[in-house]
Amino acid sequence: MAGGFSTPKKDKMIKVGGGELVQTGQILSRGINTYRAGANVKGIATLQALCAGRVYFTKKKTPRGRPRTFINIMPQKKQAVKP
Repeated sequence: MAGGFSTPKKDKMIKVGGGELVQTGQILSRGINTYRAGANVKGIATLQALCAGRVYFTKKKTPRGRPRTFINIMPQKKQAVKP
């Protein structure tokens, strides 16, 4: 490849899959603008989890008809602490 770079960068990618458990603050995707922040997720290109839970993906169309993929987190139920 040109410029001495023999392999493409691997840091710009999705880091988790659907159904995986994530912790608060964990990075879900980095450097990709094809995924948007959904429920309990923040960020623009680097998406982070706002709470611990399970990852799921949804698709919605924009008013112009272009499909968008959203990364969402379903929060975990908190376990009651027994005294």
